[in-house]
Amino acid sequence: MTFFPTEPPATIPGRKGLALALGTFAVALGLRMVLDGSLPSGFPYLTFFPAVIITAFFGGVGAGSLCALLCGLAAWYWFIPPAGFALTGSSALALGFYVFIVTVDIGLIYLMHRAMQRLRAEQAVSSALAEQQRTMFEELQHRVSNNLAFIASLLNMSRRRIAGDPAAAPVVIDEARARIETMARIHRRLHDPNSVDVPVERYLVEMCSDVLAIAGVRHVTCVVSAPEITLDIRKLTTLSHFVAEVLTNSLKHAFPDGRSGEVRISLTRQGDDLVLVIADDGVGLGPALDEQDGHGIGMRIMKSLAAHLRGEWTVSSERGVTTRLVFPAQ
Repeated sequence: MTFFPTEPPATIPGRKGLALALGTFAVALGLRMVLDGSLPSGFPYLTFFPAVIITAFFGGVGAGSLCALLCGLAAWYWFIPPAGFALTGSSALALGFYVFIVTVDIGLIYLMHRAMQRLRAEQAVSSALAEQQRTMFEELQHRVSNNLAFIASLLNMSRRRIAGDPAAAPVVIDEARARIETMARIHRRLHDPNSVDVPVERYLVEMCSDVLAIAGVRHVTCVVSAPEITLDIRKLTTLSHFVAEVLTNSLKHAFPDGRSGEVRISLTRQGDDLVLVIADDGVGLGPALDEQDGHGIGMRIMKSLAAHLRGEWTVSSERGVTTRLVFPAQ
């Protein structure tokens, strides 16, 4: 429990401040009159100074100033000779001394209140930052655990594939390395402080450039269209992995023998849903390749990511391969 006011000091007394000023003045005046016969001369303000300090401390500058004015007038009228509002040299000196003391008292209390107000503001900022850091740490733990689970699942699928075809081990390991490197780049871009407000379209363009660079592909171009689309970071992370996986599969199968081509990626809004379409102009999926990839690592990863987005996705192969994913925007 604190004895300091929870609000900044008021410059004009409100009802509570007025009541406090009048109450402390009345008590101080009553005590001074009771003690008048017991006190030697020269103590006209003995009970009034505490009243002013208490009022200014709890009621603010306005209430303290009102109390100081009432106390000064009362002391001048009753306790500074000659009685009444007579102004002599000695009474003027006493009043000047009183004005100086109460001004210093109220001023110091005001500065103390302002310092406490700034301290509370700094404490509020510190508490907010601490809460933000705690939330970010929990989010980081969640993402790290998800990433490790993804890597573990990827390695398990790769191990099973190698067990069935030991000769494919170098290829499987290279694919796993590429996926992990892509995942690392995705998270590096998403959590770059300079990229907090980067539009989704620009982010996907940069991510596609990363995938092309990791694959070492120079003969395929990537065109992205996602106007005025915004996503929270969790949904954007999952969507990025999905796009990277589809794009990697296109680069792997659609453009054999150095064939040049283009991959178009569009993200549009359709009511409460978002529609992602990734289309390449490559050779398409042959029946054998389609059947093989339907149970391959890439397809299983895409199914898992689509389920995480609560989306429905389809793959068609007419002029190249078109992957379509529809998922809730929220």
